[in-house]
Amino acid sequence: MRPTTALAAALVAAAILPASAGAAPKPPTTLTLSAAPNPVVAAGNLTLTGKLTGDKVADQKVTLRSDPFPFDAFVNTGDATTNAGGDFALIQRPTVNTRYQARVGNDESAIVTVLVRPRVGLRLSDPTPAAGQRVRFTGRVCPEHDGVIVAIQRRSGSRFKTVRRATLRDIPSSACSSYRRVIRVGADGRYRTVIGGHADHARGVSPVRRANVS
Repeated sequence: MRPTTALAAALVAAAILPASAGAAPKPPTTLTLSAAPNPVVAAGNLTLTGKLTGDKVADQKVTLRSDPFPFDAFVNTGDATTNAGGDFALIQRPTVNTRYQARVGNDESAIVTVLVRPRVGLRLSDPTPAAGQRVRFTGRVCPEHDGVIVAIQRRSGSRFKTVRRATLRDIPSSACSSYRRVIRVGADGRYRTVIGGHADHARGVSPVRRANVS
């Protein structure tokens, strides 16, 4: 074959190759989502962060979807825009256990389940009682869990042990429940109130309160 003929054949072959044959493949698109803190206290700030990777990651609209207990359907609950690196963040304040998912176009993140702890309070009517004095232990649990039993615990060594139980009662015109229990305090001690986990909430624990016998 003459050199000119070979050259012509090569040019024809190159012309009929797909235009994309020499182009680098586009990187796959991925979308991540994480939540902190997890568990979170009811109505407290929950930060949801994520990252979009792929061909075009800047200035992309991210739709956050949530599915609170009883986990029957996702609904749109917020929007964010990715920065130059594909990162985004949103704040939520869940009141029950909730599932979250992020979406950009047709791409979705994995589902993240966030556990929510009830907000538990504890007060002592007298934090410096005399030895053997009867002290009222009171508090609220939010959201309400009327009829549920909470445990009042006292620190013993390295562990807390239940010393009394109380039933949560309705507070009219409130989204919280209350409890009350009278305990005879014979010595210094540290106390807390605990509500066990349920399908709608994780286990909740009050701040620790001290009783210093005078």
